[in-house]
This record gives sequence, structure tokens and C-alpha cells, in this order.
Amino acid sequence: MSKERILKNVAEWEQLAERLTKCPEVTRFDTGQEKEAWTLAHAFADLEESFRAFLDDQLPKLAREDLEPEAMHDLLLDIGEEFRHILYHIQDPKFYKYLTPEPSEASTQAPKRA
Repeated sequence: MSKERILKNVAEWEQLAERLTKCPEVTRFDTGQEKEAWTLAHAFADLEESFRAFLDDQLPKLAREDLEPEAMHDLLLDIGEEFRHILYHIQDPKFYKYLTPEPSEASTQAPKRA
């Protein structure tokens, strides 16, 4: 897997956002100062960073056979926080609202650090 980032800097986000503004299905979600193309470009950049953190760092650590249970638990919680960040950037763009189910009344409690 390549560890080189695709969206390395703000200039590349801006280029992506500019291309996304050419898609009417994206721009129909624009409201006032909030431009959906920029929201998507920012989300994709942050998602890339989170996916790389999980795939290049956290998952290899989790797969190690010598990981102690307490360290494994801490790592699982760190992965959960990375997943929370991923979920935020999936749910934030209006373009992808159809992916998010309506909130239910049942809540789940996150595991606690020991």
C-alpha cells in the first residue's frame, strides 16, 4: 500500500473542490457561504488521513501477536476514536446524508479506558 498522501495540502483540496463545483449534484447542496464542494474536499482529505492511520499504523499493531491485553484494549479505543472521526466526515457532507440512518432512541455506551 502506498503511504504517499493523495490530498497532501490545501492547494490540492482547492483543486478538488474546484472540480467538484462542476457537478450540479454537489452544488445543489450549497447554502449561503457553505459550499458543498469544499466540505467534500475537506472530508476526503481527512478521511484519507484517518484511513491511512488505521491501515498503516493501528491495524498492523493490532495484528501483532505480542500485544498485551491492556495495550490491545487501549489500541481498540484509539481505533474507535479514529472511526468516530471517519463517521463525522461521512455524516457531515449533505451529499452523503442518505448514508446516515435516522437516529434511534436506543443509545449505546462507548467502552471506557481501564
